[in-house]
Amino acid sequence: MVLVSIIMLTHNKTDMTRRCVDSIFRHTDVPFEIIFVDNASTDDTAVYLKTVPKARVIENKENRGFAAGCNQGIKAASGDYILLLNNDTVVTAGWLCRLLKSLNADPRRGIVGPVSTNVAPIQCVYDLKGTSIEDIDSYAHERKLAFAGQGFFPHKLIGFCMLFRRSLLDLIGGLDERFYPGNYEDDDFSIRARAAGNTLWVAQDTFIYHEGQGSFSGTARTREYRLQSLENAQRFRDKWNIGLSAFEIDLRGYNPSEIVAKENVFLPERHVVPLP
Repeated sequence: MVLVSIIMLTHNKTDMTRRCVDSIFRHTDVPFEIIFVDNASTDDTAVYLKTVPKARVIENKENRGFAAGCNQGIKAASGDYILLLNNDTVVTAGWLCRLLKSLNADPRRGIVGPVSTNVAPIQCVYDLKGTSIEDIDSYAHERKLAFAGQGFFPHKLIGFCMLFRRSLLDLIGGLDERFYPGNYEDDDFSIRARAAGNTLWVAQDTFIYHEGQGSFSGTARTREYRLQSLENAQRFRDKWNIGLSAFEIDLRGYNPSEIVAKENVFLPERHVVPLP
């Protein structure tokens, strides 16, 4: 029996997490478990998480960041498939079934993701007319019909929703925790997957709603987010020897395929990040 382990990090915003979880139970038609990793919430999030069926809760006493939290969840997971899912998302009918179908359509596919809102342009759609549950579900249904089975190979995938086989972890390891608290760990994971001979895939027929930066709302938090993003851009630049400044990488972008082309030999000591 196929089991998908959904790894979800939380840090406050109970209502946001509840909306995401409600959509999972409403719209998921394959066996799943949820591994919550709570990064030191100060509201009632941890209390709520313990009421969710099919769930295991890992409570951190400090905010360990996205990569470390995901690695904790991965180590606790039981499924043959791992799905990293942000808590500021709303999933839609048949989402996970179609992602699994996309992943298994080609054994060379290492990671798949959906299209969404409030994400980088490679996976972003711009014609959603409203943000109510009814609007989201209706738009997802329209895309399912219009883009059935369609998708494309991106340079990288965005970490708000990524599905992969557990066997990928045996090949390249987990997320790189140097990218604390978040940003560029998904870029890094995508590059290592491709360096190991895998392709990436965006499923055009699968839409989920993404609110975006749920833990970084407000002007002060936005400034903090930007500074942390630039710091991780520098770490990313140092790791992959990119001939751009951190500012250029973070604000103007870079070409992941150029990095993959340079990494033409898979080296475990360079491309594997062992799970702690």
